[in-house]
Amino acid sequence: MLADIGFMALNIAFLLALYATVVSALGGAQKRPEWVKSARNATLITFPMLTIPVIILVYKLYTMDFSLAYVVDVSSQAMSPFLRLTALWGGQEGSILFWGWLMAGFVATVLVRKWDRDRELMPYFITAAMLTTAFFIGISVAIANPFARLWHVPGANELIQAVFQPDGAMPYVPQDGRGLNPLLRHFGMIGHPPTTYLGFTGFVIPFAFAISALITGKSREDEWIRTSRRWTLVAWIFLSVGLILGGRWAYDVLGWGGFWGWDPVENAMLMPWLTGTAFLHSVMITEETCSHESLLWLEVKLRHRFSRNL
Repeated sequence: MLADIGFMALNIAFLLALYATVVSALGGAQKRPEWVKSARNATLITFPMLTIPVIILVYKLYTMDFSLAYVVDVSSQAMSPFLRLTALWGGQEGSILFWGWLMAGFVATVLVRKWDRDRELMPYFITAAMLTTAFFIGISVAIANPFARLWHVPGANELIQAVFQPDGAMPYVPQDGRGLNPLLRHFGMIGHPPTTYLGFTGFVIPFAFAISALITGKSREDEWIRTSRRWTLVAWIFLSVGLILGGRWAYDVLGWGGFWGWDPVENAMLMPWLTGTAFLHSVMITEETCSHESLLWLEVKLRHRFSRNL
């Protein structure tokens, strides 16, 4: 029953994300602020709707409900409750759901604040951010659904993993699960993946602001740079922490040199971190330059007005 609720909430979140993407784009193109407001509301609802399947999946992992294929893949009776909870991001299905949930949370946080100052950017910000979010939610719905079950067809040698019951199949519930990969049974599971995911998903905010600035022709103004710089800094800090924790974890599990030589995940994290560092430096310099030019323009204007009064 709970798995069905989680599956329905996941599908509703996907539809809300698609709705927000399309309606915000149309609202911005046709100058319909009521459409943009509706897309904003749909975006805000997407996050709590995704929270429902996340909580349900965590509960299923904690209680070891082996009727779900994902729980069988990443959990077992030999694992401690701590490891069973961190198994949420221990496999593909849970990681993608967790990724989409964090991304929806970042976008909702941006839209909760007072957004009158960025009203021109908001339609296309929602479009870019929710299109990206809908992509990951869609993967959870169609490809890597965490609420898929195991089914057994009489006479067949292999089990079928599907959300809905195939023809002639019977539900299969094993006595125990496979458990996490031995390399993942480490204390680093509690800190490294969440901070890494927060860093990766957080960069959707400056990306969406940059796309919206290009579409609206505001790319030369410093307002979007000032706004995106704060979110870039947040994402960069999380990614930096995740990189440090991942390096420590790789050192424990793989030994000296494992971080650089043998762990492709950590090496893959280093590439966007370097890019994010360069981008953060660029927006800070650009913001400072734009502010300086604005002050010079104001000074020239005041001098001109003062000379006219004389």
